[in-house]
Amino acid sequence: MYKVVRRKELAENIVLFDVEAPNVAKSCSAGQFIILRFKEYSERIPLTIADFDRKKGTITIISQALGKSTMELAELKEGDGMEDFAGPLGIPSEIEKYGTVVAVAGGVGAAPIYPIVRELKKAGNKVITILGSRNKDLMILEKELGEYSDELIIMTDDGTYGRKGLVTVPLKELLEEGNVDLVYAIGPPIMMKFACKTTEPYGVKTLVSLNSIMIDGTGMCGVCRIRYGNEIKFACVNGPEFDGHLVDWDSMLKRNTMYKEQ
Repeated sequence: MYKVVRRKELAENIVLFDVEAPNVAKSCSAGQFIILRFKEYSERIPLTIADFDRKKGTITIISQALGKSTMELAELKEGDGMEDFAGPLGIPSEIEKYGTVVAVAGGVGAAPIYPIVRELKKAGNKVITILGSRNKDLMILEKELGEYSDELIIMTDDGTYGRKGLVTVPLKELLEEGNVDLVYAIGPPIMMKFACKTTEPYGVKTLVSLNSIMIDGTGMCGVCRIRYGNEIKFACVNGPEFDGHLVDWDSMLKRNTMYKEQ
């Protein structure tokens, strides 16, 4: 069993867990994910690694309770155990010194983008982070992202905190100013789609982390397949990070709603 050593509610229906998983913690990198199963007959839930502590042997995951399984997951308490905690899975982020990197995080996308921002800053990049949410109450990891960002821009849909508007507004402003070498955009698929549409006219490479429907995480089931340029790719083994300008967003958005009713 993989024990929950810390549980913290970050916002309504958004919960952080630190989980004892020493073998995962010693070998994971920014950008990778795990698949957990908290009971023997539970669904397998893929979650991007939000942080890790190699000394303590813990992995931090952040989950938003939206469906049956994530609602059950949110009920776990400190001391409870998880049946399975498989990882690290996926290809790590390519961390280099690019120059100026704009990191765009929407909603719970702040969780997977946090370790990437940290490593990009450590690699000597200038990092500008745009953090967006529907409202102030749903804003997470502001302090953590601010620690490793040269500039932190806060956006809310309703204007209850920071600037009112979508994350694409300051992104376009920064692109207009020039000198942006790379963009990371992680969040809801629709947000990532329009972030890519914003950067495409400027020719700035934009990396996204795809949260496709997933089962085994090893490339065998094919459920997480995406159309990528003229190819079919699997988010689990070929990603989860991809060049967003090559992703067929319309087909991905359609596939992600297949089980919305359930």
